[in-house]
Amino acid sequence: MARSTARKRALNTLYEADEKGQDILSLLDERIAHPGAQTPLPDYAIDIVKGVAEHRRQIDMTLDDHSTGWKVRRMGVVDRNILRIAAWEILFNDEVPDKVAIDEALALAKTLCDDDSPAFIHGLLSAVCNAKNTEPAGSVDDEPAEESNEPDQSGQTDFPASEPAAPSAETQPTVD
Repeated sequence: MARSTARKRALNTLYEADEKGQDILSLLDERIAHPGAQTPLPDYAIDIVKGVAEHRRQIDMTLDDHSTGWKVRRMGVVDRNILRIAAWEILFNDEVPDKVAIDEALALAKTLCDDDSPAFIHGLLSAVCNAKNTEPAGSVDDEPAEESNEPDQSGQTDFPASEPAAPSAETQPTVD
């Protein structure tokens, strides 16, 4: 099965876990055991989901560090998970060239997200690639500090009041 299809199937699983607030690996185990009407998940889709689950904190911190004005938790669910897949491929999967990871993410975004998302995703993933290629070896594997999604004592988050709305895509991706 083509890796493009595997990425889309991985996106479906990550999206579902994100929307349900379910542990990624427990949902993956369910999908492997009971694929339902769909064909079993391709091996590469399983690799992606496991990789994103294993490195999600590092991936999200990297995306947060390079995103201009948007934290991962404020991004649309589909956008966020497309970015996680591509970031995992860029940072942790040496078998996929960075440009391929970006192109595949853009192909998903163009079919599943709103009109602003592809440019946002392209810019953010390009920044991740540039940083990866300029950082000293081993820095990607460093354990990030714990981040809180809670507002501070004043009830404020770390976002300015004048910030525009994040690109969102609230339609669930489907498999062809």
